[in-house]
Amino acid sequence: MADTSTSARTRTALITGSSSGIGLDIARAFLAAGYNVVLSGRDADRLAKAAAGLGHPERTARVAGSIADRGTGEALVRTALDRFGGLDVLVNNAGTFASRPFTEVSEEELDGFLTGNLKGTYITTQAFVRAVREQGIGGSVVNIGTVLVDHGLAGFPASAPVVSKAGVHGLTTSLAAELAADGIRVNLVAPGIIRTPLHKGSDVDSFGGLALLNRVGEVSEISEAVLYLAEAEFITGHALRVDGGHVIGRS
Repeated sequence: MADTSTSARTRTALITGSSSGIGLDIARAFLAAGYNVVLSGRDADRLAKAAAGLGHPERTARVAGSIADRGTGEALVRTALDRFGGLDVLVNNAGTFASRPFTEVSEEELDGFLTGNLKGTYITTQAFVRAVREQGIGGSVVNIGTVLVDHGLAGFPASAPVVSKAGVHGLTTSLAAELAADGIRVNLVAPGIIRTPLHKGSDVDSFGGLALLNRVGEVSEISEAVLYLAEAEFITGHALRVDGGHVIGRS
């Protein structure tokens, strides 16, 4: 049986939604920190392009598929074990977000957010936890939420994605308590307004005044927070807001 202890191998991180935006930069940060990284995204061609751009082919692998499909999470775990001999960190970044007035949200749209954001995170984490328990050396889960769970914007109606992300916040708290005995820490990063492809075509900097620091965030600032929580051995159940002070005040 292979030795899966972290002292005998390079640490491995699974990062969902890592073909672009925040997820791609998180992958870059973990590679820079010396990790192996298993990338995940729905579009195989886009994922291959992202992997090529990251470099380090000896420390990257990829799995194409929707995280709403249980088989995708299981394939991520299997790939990490087969290619790198173990797994240590799961970053649940994949998800969707869009603005739509409450009464205009269709049942199909609501189901899409609940499935992609909440169910996908839930079942992918199940696959990770089962494998980490088998290893018996603990692990770390970092979920991606949103500050809009704590501070809504009247001009940006987004009840459907926000309620799905609120479920991810609740899941973080519950799993931190349930999995502590297994040495598995579960935390969350709650971004404010971040410059990503999601805002393509809009003047994202016009939202800077919503934060005390009077600017929007950069993807690298989310990546730094995720890496910190992944490695902070005495932190669990914590939601770290990376929002420039968006929630606590106004300039």
